[in-house]
Order: sequence, then C-alpha cells, then structure tokens
Amino acid sequence: MLDSDSKHAHFGWFKRRKHINAEEITIVDGDMLRRAVGAAALGNAMEWFDFGVYGYIAVVLGQVFFPSADAAVQLIATFAAFTVAFLVRPLGGMIFGPLGDQYGRQKILAITMVMMASSTFCIGLIPSYGSIGIWAPVLLLLARMIQGFSTGGEYGGAATFIAEYSTDKKRGFMGSWMEFGTLGGYVAGAGAVTVLQLTLTDSQMIVWGWRIPFMIAGPLGLLGLYMRNRLEETPAFQSYSQEAEKRENDKPGWRDLFIVHWRQLAKCMGLVLVFNVTYYMVLTYMPSYLSVTLGYPETKGLLLIILVMLVMMPLNVVGGLFSDRLGRRPMIIGACLALLFLAIPSLWLIQSNNDWLIFLGLMLLGISLVCFTSSMPATLPALFYTPVRYTALSLAFNLSVSIFGGTTPLITAWLIRRTDNLMIPAYYLMGAAVVGILTMLSVKETARLPLRGSPPAVGTEDELEALMKGNRPLTVDPKLPPLSQTEDS
Repeated sequence: MLDSDSKHAHFGWFKRRKHINAEEITIVDGDMLRRAVGAAALGNAMEWFDFGVYGYIAVVLGQVFFPSADAAVQLIATFAAFTVAFLVRPLGGMIFGPLGDQYGRQKILAITMVMMASSTFCIGLIPSYGSIGIWAPVLLLLARMIQGFSTGGEYGGAATFIAEYSTDKKRGFMGSWMEFGTLGGYVAGAGAVTVLQLTLTDSQMIVWGWRIPFMIAGPLGLLGLYMRNRLEETPAFQSYSQEAEKRENDKPGWRDLFIVHWRQLAKCMGLVLVFNVTYYMVLTYMPSYLSVTLGYPETKGLLLIILVMLVMMPLNVVGGLFSDRLGRRPMIIGACLALLFLAIPSLWLIQSNNDWLIFLGLMLLGISLVCFTSSMPATLPALFYTPVRYTALSLAFNLSVSIFGGTTPLITAWLIRRTDNLMIPAYYLMGAAVVGILTMLSVKETARLPLRGSPPAVGTEDELEALMKGNRPLTVDPKLPPLSQTEDS
C-alpha cells in the first residue's frame, strides 16, 4: 500500500482550495498557448491530409503499385495497405505514450512530426511496380506502417499538449482547434487530389501526378517541426516533474495504469468509440455509400462531403466555446441523443436522390459529429492524471480507433451486402450512441476545472486574484481528493 507521499508523486499535484498559494497557480502565457495550439493542430492536419490524399487517390495508387491485378483487386490491395496503419497505431501509442510521460510531451511530439512527414514524403518517392517489381508495394506497406506507428503517438500527445497548456476556463475552445486542423487537413488533401484530377490526364496522374500531394508533406513537416521546437514543455508536466523529483519516487508504470486507472481507460475507449464510429461513418464511408450503394454520382458525393466539412470547421470552434460554457457532458450526451433520434431521418434524406435533401441529411449527421469533435479534445485528457495522461490517452484512443473506428466502413459495407438493408448505417450509429450515453453518464463534468493532478491554470493576473478571493468557484474543484485517494475512489 502506497503512503500518501508516494501517491502524491504517482498521481500528481493535489491541493484543496484553502491550501492553494498564489505562486502555485499557473498563469498561462498567451503567445505560447497560441503557438502550442497551432503546432498541435498542424500535426493533426498533416495526418489527415495524408488520409484524404490516400483515400481520394486510391484508384491511381492501385494502378501504380498493383498493375497486374484487376481494378477491384487493385483497390482492395491499396486499402489493405491503408488498413495496416490502423493495426500498428496501438503499438505507437504504447511506445510514445510512456516516453511522453517520462521525458516530456514536446520532445516526443517533435519526433512523431518528423516520422509522419518523412514517411508521407517518401511515399511520393517510391518507384512504381513497373520499375522495381514487388519491392514497390513492399515499400508502400513499410511507409504506411511508419505513418501508423507515428500517428499512434500523435493524437494522444497533441490532445495532452493542448489540454495541459490551456487555461481551465478555455480548455474546450483551445482543444477544438485541434479538430479544426483535422478537418482542414482532410479538405486540403481531398482538394489537392481533385485539382490534380481536373488538370492532368489519366496517364500524367499515373506517371507522376500522384506523387505531388505526398511530397507536399516534406515542407509541411519542416514547418511543423520548427513550430514544435519553439515550444516549452507544458506547465502541468513541469509541475508534476518538480513534485516527483522532490519525493525521488519512480514514475508510474504499466501496472499502475491497468490496476489503478482501468476504469478511466474503459471510459476513454467508450467515448472514442462513439466519436470515431460517427467520424468514419460520416466522412469516410458516406461517399462510398452514396456512389456504390445508392448509385449517386461519385464526384457529386465527394463534393457534398467536402462542403459538409467546410461548414463543420467554423462550427467546431463554436462548439468548443459552448463546451466551456455548457459543459462537456451536455455536449456529448446531446450529440448521442441527436444520433439516436436523427440517424434514421438523416438516412432517409440521404437516400432521396435529391441534392439538397442529401446535403441536409449529411449536415444533420455532421452537426452531431461537431459536438464530438469540439468537446473530445478537452474531455479525453481530463480523464487521466498528469503522470499517465499521454500513455493512457494514446493507448485507449488507438485501441478503440483500431477496433471500432477504422473498421466502421468495412463492417457497414459487409452488413449491407449481407442483409440488403440500406438503413444499416443508421442502426450502427444508434448503437454507438447508446454506448456513448452510458459511458458519459459515468464521467464527471470537467469544464472549467483543473486537470487531474495539475495545479489550476489561469490566463491573467485578474483571474488569479479572483481565484484566490474565492469568487470563481468553478475554476478549482472544491472536492479535489486528498493525497490518500486514488483515481477511481
């Protein structure tokens, strides 16, 4: 049984309101916060730029790397290489998460940026099958595995970085910019491929045009690395490290994670499930559902999805503001209820074959998704204490994405083919929504509260003064556990 000092070191920083001194409260540097948000959002944008490029250019990649197969096999082989990235993501989380908790968030995020940018850039340099034979798809597979491995440390680290840099009052708003970067990267990737397809001939695309969007990742990666190297370590991690050094205790390991924090890991996986099932259903599967299942023109379907994402981008930032004011629980439970009641009507609209009604159906699902994308970057890091935040979030997030999120398009398409039921996507979303509601009911509200095991964070001297006078009761949790309490007590 750990004594109170050991638990203090293992779980972070704890003080009740009456014990807080002004010098222990973090005053966040506004310029540094904006740079931190920008650097984290750029990494997410790069990840999803590649996602958009790979998905939209899959047919061409099949002809370049698998020319001897027929068109269907080419596409399957190309997406198989895409799926491999999901399989290695948990491994990346298991490696980069502990390193981020041991040595700091900033250093590891710089490494993941380099790996992600260089592997994406290298895809654009791989010779075709006609030049080097079987080694071409082998190199593509290797590059995709490196991408997936680095991505395993990217989301958990970026979400942790922004959450720990933000003030307690604006953590939802600042976190929403990370998903703004995600949507922006996806739109940019899809847009880049669309422009190339409209300006180049089919033969030009196969010979050299497909390489251009992948090679854009090189300069983007250098910019991201420059931005991340200019950042300091997060205040929350610095505070914890100082406390841990005073007590000269080992930092928590895998045993602490699974024995003490398993409930929080399960909650995180449940929230990531509904978040990512909705994400991949709406933004990844719906274009195929429209074109392959419903016979809607492929180009029009893709343009509608891009338009939905463009509308979602500003709404995502607005949703971050609302999550700070209304709370994370109302936003996420409200989104789950919206899916329960709107999934079937939305699918009816999408099946109408009317452009405006299809857009309305997609937009209804997109608005529900916005409530997740704007709230989750602040909700998920708040589930865990500072010394295990990077590890726990990376592990739970990537396991849930790999098992539930990344498989959503495949399972949905298979179920429709087996049952001939066009409403399968709606039922799938409704099932995920039930999991989300049950999970969120077990999660405490964290809006405007300090992160677990971290000192309060304010933006100005006036906020600090108000906090010390006790005029801001929501800024510090009056029920912070004493040193002897553990994660789930």
